Amino acid sequence: MSKIRVLIIDDSASVRQAMTAILSEDPAIEVIAAAADPFAAARYIQEEIPDVITLDVEMPRMDGVTFLRKLMSQKPIPVVMCSSLVEEGSETLLQALEAGAVDVILKPRLGVADHLNDAKMRIRETVKGAARARVRSRAAGTSRISSPAAKLTADAVLPPPTGRAMSRTTEMVVCIGASTGGTEALREVLEALPANSPGIVIVQHMPESFTRAFAKRLNGLCQVDVKEAEDGDTVMRGHVLIAPGGLRHMMLERQGARYVVAVKEGPLVSRHRPSVDVLFRSAARNAGSNAVGIIMTGMGDDGARGLLEMKQAGARTFAQDEATSIVFGMPKEAIARGAADKVVPLHAIARELLQATAR
Repeated sequence: MSKIRVLIIDDSASVRQAMTAILSEDPAIEVIAAAADPFAAARYIQEEIPDVITLDVEMPRMDGVTFLRKLMSQKPIPVVMCSSLVEEGSETLLQALEAGAVDVILKPRLGVADHLNDAKMRIRETVKGAARARVRSRAAGTSRISSPAAKLTADAVLPPPTGRAMSRTTEMVVCIGASTGGTEALREVLEALPANSPGIVIVQHMPESFTRAFAKRLNGLCQVDVKEAEDGDTVMRGHVLIAPGGLRHMMLERQGARYVVAVKEGPLVSRHRPSVDVLFRSAARNAGSNAVGIIMTGMGDDGARGLLEMKQAGARTFAQDEATSIVFGMPKEAIARGAADKVVPLHAIARELLQATAR
């Protein structure tokens, strides 16, 4: 089984060294080169085309987004942005995702090497997911080698559903989970929704401090109101709540006749925080047939168990199809478990969502 060949592009020697060490420790990954800027990287690419590129944003001579746009127009290769930019530069990272980047890894301006070592599992999994991304016609990516680290389930945060939840009420709530490729997929779905759409809660795997800018961008594009969720926010018609990235889980709770979100600390679940499984389980426990569950593009299996629990509790459930998924991991796992009532292409998700919530 061939290894995933990675080219690292970063002007920091310490980052290049740390990234090379972290990725090389994985038997499924081979670092073929580490370049200090896009011009040096271009020479490496002429000699050997990598399966994945990790690309810094702030670099001398040519910034990462400019290089990304040139690359995607000439020789599309899966790219993971690796940047020290946080809130003040989140718009730049959103531009990178729009330009074709598959995912984002954030690094602090200080203590970079220590941070990267702490996040090494996420870095490796992100690179493996990128290798399977559908950014160009290419041979199937190397099969992912599972990490030996223990993977917690939603049991670590809240107990399983006790049975079918409450009967339908007058209001419906939609729960969506996505990961790799999800930022642009979610934009397409939400832009297609009318202003009076049912309340929506979303877990999109993203680094800390990135979801606020993502929500703000969507709010400016969509008829529905979109915001980063805060503990206690009410789920209501015409509004979309996106779970904050990185530190906490988001759960759906019932307060009388209304739904609210709880944003709470907890361990990684399915190696993610926030976890789609946690959101979906909370919907199964507290909404039942009042909910619709949708699992979209992403690597791994986060959300597959939770979507099945939602279905068993009476919710309508959907999975994005393989042809329109950037990475057909999470939907594939959900479909294999029998969790999806229907498999639909990206362009049809908004329509199916509205039909499933119509009274």
